[in-house]
Amino acid sequence: MALPIGSKAPDFTLKSRTPVEADVKLSNNFGKKNTVLLFFPLAFTSVCTKEMCDVSNGLGDYTNLGAEVIGVSVDSPQSQQAWAQKDNIKITLASDLNKTVVKAYDVLFPMLAGIGDTAARAAFVIDKSGVIQYSERTPTPKDLPNFVAIQAVLAKLK
Repeated sequence: MALPIGSKAPDFTLKSRTPVEADVKLSNNFGKKNTVLLFFPLAFTSVCTKEMCDVSNGLGDYTNLGAEVIGVSVDSPQSQQAWAQKDNIKITLASDLNKTVVKAYDVLFPMLAGIGDTAARAAFVIDKSGVIQYSERTPTPKDLPNFVAIQAVLAKLK
């Protein structure tokens, strides 16, 4: 079960190489903009590629709603960077290689396809105050989050 609406979002600092090499710190957005946090199982997989490409192609929709989109997976920053370059993914991708953020948001998916623990597919909208306003963990890793509902919540927060 993912963290519920109304919870304080756990802060984190994760490494990223997309779009540039940097530390991604959630609380840097507090007081400035809302955040859409998208957890996904693994780079280079078909459903994850579709999700991140679709979000990248519609990135302006989120920017216009005053939000930054951050994708989080247990892949290394180097893998995320190679994937982003290959598939023209434009959103910030952050590496939770140690699975600390996945556990903090309660979206750990144990033994995905027998290869090990990954992030479940999940989505959170975190407002400027750092409070979760939308929380969804999809029933299976093949299901995508409800992006219409996510954008509706962002529109109300704007």
